[in-house]
Amino acid sequence: MLVKTFKTLNKFELTLWISSCLLIIISFISAGEFNIWVLLTSLIGATALIFMEKGEPLGQILTVVFSLFYGYVSFTFQYWGEMITYLCMSAPAALAATISWLRNPFEKGKTQVKIKKITLKHWIIITLSSIAVTFIFYYILKYFNTPNLFFSTLSITTSFFASLLTFLRSPYYAIAYATNDIILIILWILASITTPSYVPMAMCFFIFLLNDSYAYVNWRRIERRQSTKKAAAEC
Repeated sequence: MLVKTFKTLNKFELTLWISSCLLIIISFISAGEFNIWVLLTSLIGATALIFMEKGEPLGQILTVVFSLFYGYVSFTFQYWGEMITYLCMSAPAALAATISWLRNPFEKGKTQVKIKKITLKHWIIITLSSIAVTFIFYYILKYFNTPNLFFSTLSITTSFFASLLTFLRSPYYAIAYATNDIILIILWILASITTPSYVPMAMCFFIFLLNDSYAYVNWRRIERRQSTKKAAAEC
């Protein structure tokens, strides 16, 4: 499955993936303080994203693995919000999204997911749910004296929002994750000030930001192509 899915990458996507991995490795070496968990987490995340951009379920499977690794890295710096978010929300959400994507391929015999349009009802439910989750987790994180509480709480909001949009197979998931990437860049830069070995995590989410920006553009392109094929099939 891995080799077959890699063959779907075009030259730009392959270059983006290789460049992302190289930048992560370079930042890992430059940090001076080696943390193999940070490196593995970042590389798995970059690989997951490149397949998410293609609408391939493999990206979701790798996201589950990334969430477990990232939860552990967050635990080492006592970023309880990140740990709880990824272990208790992002990992299960990615698993649910994997099932949803596998059950909804655009074409029979292929793995690319069928993109779904989000209704006003969906937006209302997502927004209200995100507000409720933010309110609850703010006090949980405050109780555990989570470092950088404001950004940690904001990260939960954007992560939850993005997870729901990913499950619903909407291109807007990429915008939500890009917003989350910006918050996480700030969080891990703050962590790197005291522990330089976390520099690769900040670089990781900068790379995620670039990938998620491309993901939105590519998903919109895929959406138009799917709409065209659907219209042609109905004629």
